Amino acid sequence: MPELTFPPHAFLQGQTNVAASASPPKILLYSHDTFGMGNIRRTLLISEELTARYPGSSILIITGSPMIHAFRIPEGIDYIKLPCLDRVEAERYVPRHLTGCPKEVNETRAAILKESILRFDPDLMIVDKRAGGVGGELLPALAAIRGSGRQTKLVLGVRDILDEPERTRKVLAEDGSFGTIDRFYDEVWIYGCSAIFDTVREYGFPESVARKTYYCGYLKRPVVTTEPAGGPPRILVTTGGGGDGSPMIEAYLAGLSTLPRKIALRTTVIFGPQMPATRRHDFRQNFSYLADVTFLDFEAELSQQYAQADLVISQAGYNTVCELLSFSRRAILIPRAYPVREQLIRARLLNALGLFELIEPEDLNSEFVISKVMAVLNSHPAAAGTLDLDGLPRLGQRVASLLEQQRWAA
Repeated sequence: MPELTFPPHAFLQGQTNVAASASPPKILLYSHDTFGMGNIRRTLLISEELTARYPGSSILIITGSPMIHAFRIPEGIDYIKLPCLDRVEAERYVPRHLTGCPKEVNETRAAILKESILRFDPDLMIVDKRAGGVGGELLPALAAIRGSGRQTKLVLGVRDILDEPERTRKVLAEDGSFGTIDRFYDEVWIYGCSAIFDTVREYGFPESVARKTYYCGYLKRPVVTTEPAGGPPRILVTTGGGGDGSPMIEAYLAGLSTLPRKIALRTTVIFGPQMPATRRHDFRQNFSYLADVTFLDFEAELSQQYAQADLVISQAGYNTVCELLSFSRRAILIPRAYPVREQLIRARLLNALGLFELIEPEDLNSEFVISKVMAVLNSHPAAAGTLDLDGLPRLGQRVASLLEQQRWAA
């Protein structure tokens, strides 16, 4: 299959890099982050790209992620931690820890956001996924920025797929996202390409929003290479945050236990920090008899694991898929289908391109999983399409353009 190319009209090429000719910028990134670790991983990746592009810049992340402390935070980047939220339904969030005072938690988050953003007074602010923040918590800050006449450039960054189109159109209409973008935002960046999923068309972006929307491409991760290890095939089983990863791990381990002794596989299972401790204990106890299985609670940096794996079994979150593509790993995707169908849609599209194998959620059982594993290991990788992974340099060019505009306006 020929390489999938980036639509030429969807991105302005040739922007100059102003890093060398202007003072280092102040950049703020908002990541509401509730379930899993996808949003905060993406936010940190973008932050590191901007730090490298603008040495001496000051980058502040405001997030509700309970895991940000576990990641390496490079020089020039700091963060403010908001009280945690949990997503319990597609569009319903509740406090994760302070369960007895949801109103107070929401008000506290909104107050921290407004005060921090205005005090930091960024040149550029990048908001992840939700134009108004969770429950509209960003709206007071956005109104204050625009009402004060500040020159802050505002960008909404959106992953390739949010949910099935019908539901997403309904949500965007009901929560006023398009009106918020029209009123406050300078640009919308889509971390994907329209050749795979045309976000603008599928979600019914009005013309006023479509005009300021740019497809950046997928975000490539830094890769490492290792010498071939030899020995049995290496299987990596990873569930991201792990909050709903138990069925996938159990199906794989149960299937692994049925293989004849002459078949040797070397497996690493990474539970994820949000998997309940009781489930992790049960897996270690119930499958302790399996040879060559290593259990890890969490690893913030998976580069070495990907580099060594012959096959990866995972869900189909945006960041996981970008990592798999960056490392050119063969993978079996077992997507989450609830509370949103984002992963299921992405996995089906990428499977149709021949990039990854797919197990539908309703087909998740030990026999099917292990048969799929053996089939992949015993086959030669098929020729498959490739995706546009140049999202980070394109994003950097957009930042350069916006900062140049900001300085001229000032």
